[in-house]
Amino acid sequence: MQSAPSIQVLLDELERMPGIGSKSAQRIAYWVLNSERASAERLAEAIVEVKDKVHFCPQCFNYAESELCDICASPRRNRSLLCVVSEPRDIPPIERTHSFDGLYHVLGGELSPLSGIGPDDLHIAELMKRLASDEVEEVILATNSNVEGETTASYLARLIRPLGIKLTRLASGLPVGGELEYADEVTLGRAIESRREF
Repeated sequence: MQSAPSIQVLLDELERMPGIGSKSAQRIAYWVLNSERASAERLAEAIVEVKDKVHFCPQCFNYAESELCDICASPRRNRSLLCVVSEPRDIPPIERTHSFDGLYHVLGGELSPLSGIGPDDLHIAELMKRLASDEVEEVILATNSNVEGETTASYLARLIRPLGIKLTRLASGLPVGGELEYADEVTLGRAIESRREF
């Protein structure tokens, strides 16, 4: 069944979004069609507003509306502790733990030679400039536990170690509540390597 041209345009645009397939696009499009005009206008305004107001923080490359992001601007953050993440979306899960009170540095991706992403494509030069200030005492490498994330962490470790700054990596292994029987070999191996005294 053919959709009206304006509905098809909406469906096509929605399907371009990551994680939105044709079924999800249809559900969203029909929600827009069946909702009040005010709801659709609020959604459209929110999208335009975020595109107009949000930019990258010039210090850490997180999302910001003011000159600096809220984390960099906060006087309560521990400036001697720097957590390096791949993308801005990696920050909220860490913040929700309430276990980290330092600053962040967002790389803007991970090294991936097969995709043509090298060190010059990431915010590595800016990271090294931040570390040259002698304010940072520990760097936590919090890149993903996949091939690209591990490659990026290893590359950064080679650059940072000569600076004499404490370098740590997020522990990885079994999730809380997980059962050994269902763990894959890599995850179980990481859990054994990251074990701590009990």
